Amino acid sequence: MAITRDEVAHLARLSRLALSDEELDTLAPQLDVIIGAVARVAEVAAGDIPPTTHAVPLTNVFRADITRPSLPRTDALAGAPAVEDGRFRVPRILDMDE
Repeated sequence: MAITRDEVAHLARLSRLALSDEELDTLAPQLDVIIGAVARVAEVAAGDIPPTTHAVPLTNVFRADITRPSLPRTDALAGAPAVEDGRFRVPRILDMDE
C-alpha cells in the first residue's frame, strides 16, 4: 500500500509544514520507500532473537579504582592567583543571604 500525495499533504498540515505541489510530489514516493524499508526490518525481527544494544559484547576498559597519593596541597595551590585558608580564593558570586 503506497502512501499517497494526499496523505503527505495531511501529514504536512499536521506538522504545520508549508509544502509546495512539487515537494508533495517528491516526498510521497520517498516516504513510501522509507515506510517499505521499516516494514522489511519489522519482518526480520523474530521473537526468538533476544534484543541487543551492541553488535559485539562490551567489556569494562577502565582501570581499577585504587587510592594513590595525590598532588600535595602546596603544589596544587602554587600557581593559584589567590589562596585563602589553604584553598583557592575565588570571587563571591552569591550573597550570604541567598
